[in-house]
Amino acid sequence: MEVGILFALVAMLGWGFGDFFIQKSTRKVGIWTTIFIITAIGAIVLTPFALKNAGNLLSVGRNVFIIGALAYFIAAFLDLKALKEGKLDVVEPIWSFEIVSSSLLAFFLLGERIEMIQMVFVALLIISLILVSLKTLHFERKYLVEKGVYVAFIAAIVMGGANFLIGVGSRTVDPITIKWGMDIFLAVCSGIFMIKNKELGGISGKIRKNAPVILCMSVFDNAAWLAFGFAMVFAPIAIAVALSESYIVIAVLLGYFVNKEKLKKHQIIGLVLSVISAVYLASSL
Repeated sequence: MEVGILFALVAMLGWGFGDFFIQKSTRKVGIWTTIFIITAIGAIVLTPFALKNAGNLLSVGRNVFIIGALAYFIAAFLDLKALKEGKLDVVEPIWSFEIVSSSLLAFFLLGERIEMIQMVFVALLIISLILVSLKTLHFERKYLVEKGVYVAFIAAIVMGGANFLIGVGSRTVDPITIKWGMDIFLAVCSGIFMIKNKELGGISGKIRKNAPVILCMSVFDNAAWLAFGFAMVFAPIAIAVALSESYIVIAVLLGYFVNKEKLKKHQIIGLVLSVISAVYLASSL
């Protein structure tokens, strides 16, 4: 359990800083290029360590891998789209809803239990997410919701499912091979979209021009996902997801102090409540 918690904390730090750099990358080089770079680097680095168990992806872990890879691809696109459109400190708290979707799947499919007090904090989390997503409390349709909020909510639900499947796959096969297989799948799919959009030709120039941002996001994000896989091997999925989701604290602080993003009073209240709820769930699950 202690090893699982340690890996979850590594994932928390990796995602907190990784999303900060991913947001910058999506606005500089685009969504598909960002996905392609992260996953291609991940696949290349992990290849020597994953080849010996590669056959297990299409044998013992075939169904989980295929469904998980599709969910991961859709969620990754929606995540990056939300980051590109919205504020970091609005989008990130909404993603803590992944705790809910992942925990529900773990509850119904794996029998992991959630106590009543934890359910109360899940409800508080949902309410706080609604607060932070509203641009104004005056119900003017034009200004009601911040940019990227709808996409972020859908991404959270899909990514929660992907998190669960990655956890099951990490236990069925192993974390390194699952991460490697999904990286290859995402790199191929995003590469196809880049070819379709005629973006592949200028990728080397984009990498050279934005090398520091690309390097940082690739290191942090790939390390986070790998640590996340190991966390779910050594700890229950609900605990691993909840602890990892505490990365919103880091991301929100980066959004405030580095990006100089501004929030209204009710959004700040929602932000504080969402952080408190996520941290409590992380410490209690």
